Amino acid sequence: MRESVGHKVLIGLKEYLLMAFGMFIYAFAWIGCILPANCMGGGAGGVSLLIYHAIDGALSMGVILFIINAVLLIIAGFVVGWRFGIKTIYCIVVLSVAMSLLQETIPAGLDLFKLDNRLFSAILGGIFAGIGVAICFSQGGSTGGTDIVAMIINKYRKISYGRIVVFSDFVIIASALLVSDLGIDGVIYGYVFVAVFGYTVDMIQAGNNHSNQIFIVTHDYKAMADAMLYKANRGATLLDAQGWYSKEEKKIVMVVCRKRDTSMILKIAKMVDPDAFISVGSVMGVYGKGFDALNKV
Repeated sequence: MRESVGHKVLIGLKEYLLMAFGMFIYAFAWIGCILPANCMGGGAGGVSLLIYHAIDGALSMGVILFIINAVLLIIAGFVVGWRFGIKTIYCIVVLSVAMSLLQETIPAGLDLFKLDNRLFSAILGGIFAGIGVAICFSQGGSTGGTDIVAMIINKYRKISYGRIVVFSDFVIIASALLVSDLGIDGVIYGYVFVAVFGYTVDMIQAGNNHSNQIFIVTHDYKAMADAMLYKANRGATLLDAQGWYSKEEKKIVMVVCRKRDTSMILKIAKMVDPDAFISVGSVMGVYGKGFDALNKV
């Protein structure tokens, strides 16, 4: 029991450390790339950047972002109820602190990469922001902002999350036209940032979530299924089959796993039966215990 509790504590600690790491990367994208290049962005970060320029930097972006998210959380609490996960609140606080610390650490107007090209700054910022958010999402966290807005809107009208994000980002970035420091070029680079950010998040999440379906044809199917269950910690399904050449009745061991676990599965299968016939295929989606929830369909 103690080992089980200790293991859960270590897993929880790892999750929160990774979320904090992701939020610092996301914060650096804004403070180290977007802010010095006078670009724009979407979401709550874009609103905080807009306000930051409007008030001539009287408050740091981290403080502004925290106030925005706090107001959204309070509104959502009264509208849809106080159902926020601790991870969401944790990520919001860490992100706000990270932005404030980095803004004090990185001198105003200094681009650490000495980027004179604003387009490259927007692209690099989108990559960093995408990596940070993807790390956060992989641990069950959320950056707040648009997520909270979507929750409030869906209370009264069912609109997809993607549409809400696209519309809100379009409006937020276009609002930069009202700030002389940003202008039309800041808007254009803002859309570049959002496009690169979205693509990066999708690419990383796709790499982590895509799964493989493995078929293992072996004479010792019981040993193979046991190895998948006890050594690989994966479920296995036996399928009835018949070799048409030999006309021999067979059992096929089917295993579904994340792509990152495929190599381990193949090594274990080879140890059990070096002569096993194995095929590996990529599947678009897997739903059920251990994979994505059915309510995501």
